[in-house]
Amino acid sequence: MALKTLDIPAPAQLRPRWAAFAAVLAARGWGDGCRADDARWHYDDGGGNWLDLHHFEDGRALIVGHDHEYSNTYYGPAAEYFQEEETDLLAGTPAWWEPPVRVVQDAGQWVGFVYGFEDGRWQCAPYEPDDGFGSVGLPALNAEMTVEFVTEYTKESPGRQAPPSTAAIEALIAADCLITEDLLTAVIGPQPATPTAWNPSAGVAAARAFRAWPRHRQ
Repeated sequence: MALKTLDIPAPAQLRPRWAAFAAVLAARGWGDGCRADDARWHYDDGGGNWLDLHHFEDGRALIVGHDHEYSNTYYGPAAEYFQEEETDLLAGTPAWWEPPVRVVQDAGQWVGFVYGFEDGRWQCAPYEPDDGFGSVGLPALNAEMTVEFVTEYTKESPGRQAPPSTAAIEALIAADCLITEDLLTAVIGPQPATPTAWNPSAGVAAARAFRAWPRHRQ
């Protein structure tokens, strides 16, 4: 069977929003939950649900992840462990999809979904069960989600008396990972000189870690 084409933004479209949210979390001191580690972009919800986007030199990319509540796909060791029918997440897929998946499995993690990006589109194997991708809740999927998440996560900033404006968040996103402390401060608010203050410079560094990828803009 042919691979299924998915309605997910290209990596270059995801990057500005992913980087903006990473900046806010890093400034708050929660940078591990949303970050760029060279060619791997990571997001998790803090509750055990996660996904990684792996970049390749020629513009290809791979998303691998799992939602422990809503991934109804049981791939490899998970099928045996849970005594469920296996969903082959790599059925009919190119060979280059497999190595990152094997790394995750070798680390003892379950895999609920695997999506490959090539020739301008995301695809997955032709399976039917809900794989949990949507419930992981990646904020970068669209601007509305990013604005919503940033607004929610800045509520407790000691520099904010009211939610940030949508215009300030949109300006942070528009910087496409090349944000400045001024842009970030407009979102998190001017920080007081106290131990609980957030760190704008950490946020700027986190956003700029997304700069190197993708090498080829889609």
